[in-house]
Amino acid sequence: MIHRHQSETTWQRAWYPVAFLDDLDRERPQAFTLLGQDLVLWYDRGEQRWCAFADVCPHRLVPLSQGRLNDDGQLECPYHGWSFNGDGQCTAIPQAQEGQAIGQRSHCRAYATATGQGLLFVFSGAAPEADGHPLPLLPMLKQQGKGRTGWDEGWIVQDIARDLPMDALTLLENVLDASHVPFTHHATVGRRDTAGPVNLQLTSFGPEGFTGEWPEGPRRGKLGSQHTTYAAPCLMWHDLTAPGFARFLTVVYATPIRRGECRLFARFPFQFRSPWPARLLGLRPRWLQHLGNHTVLEDDQIFLHWQERLLEQRGGSQHAIRNFHLPTAADRYIRALHDWVNRYGGEPFAGQPLPPRLGEAALMDRLEAHTRHCRSCSGALRRLTHVQQLCELLVVAGLAGLAWCGGSGAGGTALVALLLTAAALACRWRCQAWIQQLKRGSGQPPRNRLSGRGRGRARPGR
Repeated sequence: MIHRHQSETTWQRAWYPVAFLDDLDRERPQAFTLLGQDLVLWYDRGEQRWCAFADVCPHRLVPLSQGRLNDDGQLECPYHGWSFNGDGQCTAIPQAQEGQAIGQRSHCRAYATATGQGLLFVFSGAAPEADGHPLPLLPMLKQQGKGRTGWDEGWIVQDIARDLPMDALTLLENVLDASHVPFTHHATVGRRDTAGPVNLQLTSFGPEGFTGEWPEGPRRGKLGSQHTTYAAPCLMWHDLTAPGFARFLTVVYATPIRRGECRLFARFPFQFRSPWPARLLGLRPRWLQHLGNHTVLEDDQIFLHWQERLLEQRGGSQHAIRNFHLPTAADRYIRALHDWVNRYGGEPFAGQPLPPRLGEAALMDRLEAHTRHCRSCSGALRRLTHVQQLCELLVVAGLAGLAWCGGSGAGGTALVALLLTAAALACRWRCQAWIQQLKRGSGQPPRNRLSGRGRGRARPGR
């Protein structure tokens, strides 16, 4: 059993990613919630650094994220115009008399920030303590240059961020579990007919997390051995090398927002032997890649949201091992995670109840959970909406042309008008489908589609 101080040391004094740098806007403040604390993120042009403050003006307690960056590049409160520099110090009170001193109560709480591997990190504890905690970065990735293509040693990295309706621990438990992939993610990134015994081995365990190995690896050994690292409290990755093809990782950061909600940062680094797969991946727009990522994430989103509420009724993570039935080595990482929680880390929101269960429509939301704060997807939504409107105008023009041609007998012009109308209708339909996918998921996981393949059931005793 842990002591309260140990819990605070782990979760309340750690670095967490809060956004991909490419998705942040340097011209305006942005809100984020970390461990139940509302933050405002903004870029200090003078110091050329990202800042994070408690999202509250000390004057009348309004959110600074509703303010602006003024002409001096400082954060300005929307209510009375108080201004703050990158250290959180109040530099201007328009209502004060000339020469009036600005006291300590006029300043904001500033959190420590850092950037690394394309992410903005915020330290959840007191800023002076941040230097004693290393950033949770991937040791195999070394970035050069700028943007998403600036990785050396041939690494190609795809990524996505999404707010999920579950605790960070629920997400970590899910992504550490390799044995669910053939079933939950059948027809997306898994296949039922590749399932088999998963003999996981724990290779280290301690306050910093744990490591493990799956000697056979996924798909009955076809992809090579898989190595897993849990870097407490918020980072994990699977690492495997498919002989003759590629080394690839599945990386997940689970940033706790509030009880029952976390932000997922998923990264998929590839290191191909041949240059052609990387070139092909580079042809796919990032927003279109994200639509595929959403489908995979939603494979298990509904039942995980429900599962953690049942676990809460039975005592929460503290009693998970007693309530779960874990008879095989496939669950060894699940045991290790909850052992770490109980021995060292505790829960990020210990003692706080989960919010009420959400309905399917809220669980399938993509617009607020991702699209609005993704530069690529929000841009695609705007462009697709404009193209859809243009297509509607072309349909009207085409129909008008057909009507005119019907009265004039211009057969060649009528054919052109017909083709234009058909093409505009097809384009409008495709745009509408993508727009819907950028806003919400279907709620129908691909694994449950009727098919003549992959219907085998697990046999008792296997």
